[in-house]
Order: sequence, then structure tokens, then C-alpha cells
Amino acid sequence: MIKLSKRSTKAILLLQQIFILSAFGLLTIRNGEVDWLAAGVGAALCVFNLLQYNILKVAFRHLDRFVLLAAQFLWSVGLIVIYRIRADYAIKQGIILMGSTIVMVIVMLIIRSSKDFGKWNWVFMLLAIALLGSTLILSRTIGGAKNWIDLGLFSFQPSEFAKILFIMGSAYFLSTREKLFSFIPYIGFTGICVVLLVAAKELGTGLLLSGTFLILFFAATGRVLLTLLGVGVFGAGAYASYHIFSHVRTRVEVWLDPWASYNDQGYQIVQGLMALASGGLFGVGLGNGMPGVIPASHTDYIFSVIGEEFGILFAGVVIVFYLVFIVRGMLIALNAENTYDALLIFGCTCMLSLQGFIIIGGVIKLIPLTGITLPFVSYGGSSLLSSMIQLGIIEGVAIKNGKREEKELRMMGADMV
Repeated sequence: MIKLSKRSTKAILLLQQIFILSAFGLLTIRNGEVDWLAAGVGAALCVFNLLQYNILKVAFRHLDRFVLLAAQFLWSVGLIVIYRIRADYAIKQGIILMGSTIVMVIVMLIIRSSKDFGKWNWVFMLLAIALLGSTLILSRTIGGAKNWIDLGLFSFQPSEFAKILFIMGSAYFLSTREKLFSFIPYIGFTGICVVLLVAAKELGTGLLLSGTFLILFFAATGRVLLTLLGVGVFGAGAYASYHIFSHVRTRVEVWLDPWASYNDQGYQIVQGLMALASGGLFGVGLGNGMPGVIPASHTDYIFSVIGEEFGILFAGVVIVFYLVFIVRGMLIALNAENTYDALLIFGCTCMLSLQGFIIIGGVIKLIPLTGITLPFVSYGGSSLLSSMIQLGIIEGVAIKNGKREEKELRMMGADMV
């Protein structure tokens, strides 16, 4: 598998540092006064990225550098834009990023040393259903969706962690079943998860799980007709949801004509589109946009802020980095030791990339707005931690692959001698 050379790595890290320092340099002097906090946050981010990369590179010799550097770029863009919107949010996000890195390393160590989780995957599947079901009883409503549970000191979004459990359960089930009827429990599990998400008005996560299910099912079985049948069932479910649930109907109607409800539900979509249009190819400049007029500009609509201030070309670069996840994830999956690892990686890759494309599609009005976050970029502790766990899974399998290849090469060398 293609690996980055030391020279290429140093060049990418240098460009990353220049980008971060330039952006936070602009934020430091944007109001005619020196914002020392911006300078400090920028310097801290540079040091963090360098330390993280070098420590992980030494600790894990077979680390996939492409994936880590892509993630670093995305969360660097996110912290820059979040700081531009609200400095206190950026500081919170930075603290969560540091804590999430520890969790990511723990996940890497677990995945590196394990084959699969056997019957524990049934527990993971039940826990995923329990997490999603808990939102209907215990959660508070934010942005129209019942998806946050408040524990006093902090709140979290159960669906972000149910996604990971869904991937793990899917990888196990699809890697250990061959006969058609043996997939019925897994299909039922997916259906329950999607219904619970729609009931909680988490349409974006419901779409994300459905899409990931179809892609994983086809990748694991190669059954074209059954996958197409699944697409048909998904379409029928979406049609039924439109007629059964008023919030689904509202989302679609606002998507079709946001100007008709500009002063109400359509306001966010219109403002997001206007921000992208005003940015043009090269943007109005960091700090010169108007993110304050866009509701949820630091979460759901952060892509509009990126497009307005950095330009459509730079926004396209962000999309390219999600494509990097797809390419590298597929290569790692193809090189995996067993089917479980391959599907686990493929699931995480699909989940992260598809999530990015779904929210970007909603922001540019390609599909109805779904209200999910842009992985690694948007503000949100649950979202960032979930993304970092998936990054840890990807890197864990990559390290496992590298160790196996190294062992095979040593054995080949011994045989030749």
C-alpha cells in the first residue's frame, strides 16, 4: 500500500502549520486590536498537531499517516472557523479534542490486539437500540430533535455512539452469515434503529444508518438484487415517513421552496445559500463574513461559513479530504486480515464520509437538510469524540495490517536464507 515518504510528510506538516498560523494570525488582528487569545489558541493547535503526529508515529510504526493528516487538517479548519464564530466554543472544542485523542489511542490499542468481539457484538447491538430508545424518554429537544441527554455536568448525544455500535454489530453479523435467512435479525436490528431515529426526529442519522447499511450489505454479500430491494424498501419507508410524520413533511417542503417560508423554517437554508454565493471562488476573507445571520453556523451550517470566508475552491478542498478517507479506508479494508476487520474499516469509512456528504448536500440544497454535523469540523463534543473513535478503529486495523505484513516479510527473508 502506498505510504507517505518522510519528505512528503514534513512538507504536509509544514503547510499545515503555515495555514494554522496564518489563519489565527488574521484572527489575532482582525478587529484592529491584538487578540492574544487567538494567538495562543493558534500556537497551541500547532503544537498539539505536531506532538500528536510525532508521538503516534513513534508509538505505532505502522500508523496510516494519510488518514491522520487528513483528520488533522479537518479539525484544524473546524477550530479556526469555530474560533471565528465564538472563541469560547473553540476552547471547549480544543479541550475535547485533546481528551478524545486519549480515547482514540485506547481504541487503537484494543483494535490492534483483537480479532473480533465475538458474541459481545450482540451486546453492542442491544446497547445501540437502548441508547436510541433512551432519547425518546430521557432526552431534551434541541433544534426540533429529541437527541440530547442531560447528565447535569455535561450532556451527550446517544446516537453518535449508537452509530459506532451499529458498525461493530454490522461487521460481525455480515462477516459470520452467508445464508439469506440468517440476515433477518440484522435487517430487523437496522430497521428498529432507523425507526427510533425518525421518531426522535433525527432524520440525518436515520439516513446515515440506512445508507451505511446498504453499502455494507452490498460490500459483504455482493447481492445486487437484494441491495436494490433494500433501496426500494428505504424509498418506501421515506415515502411513508413523509405522510406519517409532520416534521419529515416540513423538512421536504422547506427544501423544495425555502423562500416560501423565508421568515420561518426556510430562513436557515436561504441564509446558508446566500453565504456560499457571496463567498464566490476565493471567499470574502477570514473574519469578513456574516456567520451571525446563519442559525447553527458553528454546527450544522459550518460548511456555509467555510464557503463564505474561504471560498468555494477551499470548500472543495475540504470535500477532497473526505475522499481521502474513502480511498485510504478502502485500501486498508482490502488489506485486512479477515472479513470482520475489512467490514469494520469499511463501515467507519462509509459512516464518516457519508455523514460529511449528507450534511454538505443539505447545506447546498442538493437534498433536504438533515441536521447532522460535519465530522471533525463542526462544534460538538459527542460528534468529535465519535469521529475520533472511528479514526482510532481505522488506525488500529491499519497498524494490525502493517504488523502482519512485517511478520510475513521476515518469514519470507528467513525462508530465502
